[in-house]
Amino acid sequence: MNNLKKIGLTALGTALVAGSAQAATMSVSGGTSLFFGGEDNSNSGNGWSMTDQVTFSASGEMDNGFTISTSLQIDGVGAAQTTNGTFDDRSLTIDTGDMGTLVFSGHGSSGPVGAWDDLTPSANEESWGTSIGGTVDGPTNAAIGDNSFIWDYSVSDAIALKAAYKPSKGTALESSTEIGIAYTGIEGLTVKAAMGENNTAADQIDLSVFSANYAAGPITVGIQTNESDRGTGTDEEFTAYGVSYAVSDDVSVSYGVSSLDYSSTLEDQESSAVSVSFTAGGVAISASHQSTDNVAGAAATDNTSYEINFSFSF
Repeated sequence: MNNLKKIGLTALGTALVAGSAQAATMSVSGGTSLFFGGEDNSNSGNGWSMTDQVTFSASGEMDNGFTISTSLQIDGVGAAQTTNGTFDDRSLTIDTGDMGTLVFSGHGSSGPVGAWDDLTPSANEESWGTSIGGTVDGPTNAAIGDNSFIWDYSVSDAIALKAAYKPSKGTALESSTEIGIAYTGIEGLTVKAAMGENNTAADQIDLSVFSANYAAGPITVGIQTNESDRGTGTDEEFTAYGVSYAVSDDVSVSYGVSSLDYSSTLEDQESSAVSVSFTAGGVAISASHQSTDNVAGAAATDNTSYEINFSFSF
């Protein structure tokens, strides 16, 4: 461990020991949703399903000014629960004030590359985001996720930094890191850029993402461009465009397109989607219809899909 890491960890440990926790504030929130989805190809079985989750949160301020909080989500059976039992998203957060916020994410958070993978405006799903038979390739190959450190720091009202670190374990070649910057200094404009490495992959992938969104009245337009450069294997370049329109305070519609280009002989994956959303208090209804050509780069493997969500929060 280099001296910089030693100094940083020592300072953090000293600050935590120096302050005693005060009485914690507890809260509970929850939500549930009904989902219906289908597709033109490989469609079978019942298209209806549901989600449900209850989140327990606690926070307390130490006498050194730090705020320590934790969050634990209990979720229904799903993909994440194959390794986490009935627990889903969970995290420990240390808000230091002037030095930013440090989060240890057990599950459910991402670094800047994963969190900013596709920020084009959408009323529901991204252009590639609706589930179809034959898994659609996503826009990045980020590694930051479970058991990772994520740090957020506001440089000024217009500039914010986000960094992440995932220690190596097992067969991983070395630790994975990401760093990003967000700029909001011009009214209506949000620009975000990040870069990092996925060293849990055997071919060590270099990653970069860039997005720009501009809102003028009820209309928001956006562009996204990402790269995944592998040490060996197939490189990927992702490009997306989107536009959304707020019909009213409660209703929005959007349209987005994206393309994933491969450096190999795979065909370009092309996707498009139209989405709509309606919100009223704790109730939200959203829907998407997606079309994808050359799913995961396979020639003539085309599909269309659709989904509708009924969400309730409490």
